[in-house]
Amino acid sequence: MKKVLSILMVAVTLVLVSSSVQAQSKIGYISFNEVVAAMPEAKKADSALVQFRDAMIQSAQDKENALNEGIQKFNADSSKMTSAVKEVKRQDLQKKLQELQGEEQRIQQELQKKQEELSAPIQKKAMDAVNAVAKENGYTYVLPKEYLIVSPPGDDLLPMVKKKLGLK
Repeated sequence: MKKVLSILMVAVTLVLVSSSVQAQSKIGYISFNEVVAAMPEAKKADSALVQFRDAMIQSAQDKENALNEGIQKFNADSSKMTSAVKEVKRQDLQKKLQELQGEEQRIQQELQKKQEELSAPIQKKAMDAVNAVAKENGYTYVLPKEYLIVSPPGDDLLPMVKKKLGLK
């Protein structure tokens, strides 16, 4: 009987401790993308990225125009060239064509690199604000809103984080 009573006491103690731990956990959620999108720095970064992309596209178009002009000039002047000069010019044009064919992939890689470079400090600032709000308001866990199927409106940290960042 004593053994059953002590097991029962341990079980009750575990339930009470578990309930106490659960009661201390405060869970909130936030749409991190909404925080970042509301920040003026994000709008500036998007604008800078568009300008960067446009400049890279213009550069690629300039290379394509130069290649086309080179091909036209080669076609017009090739009858006056020696076979050795034709071969050198042809190889040069083929090299430029190959470079141009890899330009789209290079542009995509450069854009991705630039986007990461521009967004890193913005995301850090937003994450720091989320962490500060969570700490100030006693939230133990903050989950991404996009992954929640059901959530109470009171635990959405977005308004508090926007206020912390001075956003409307």
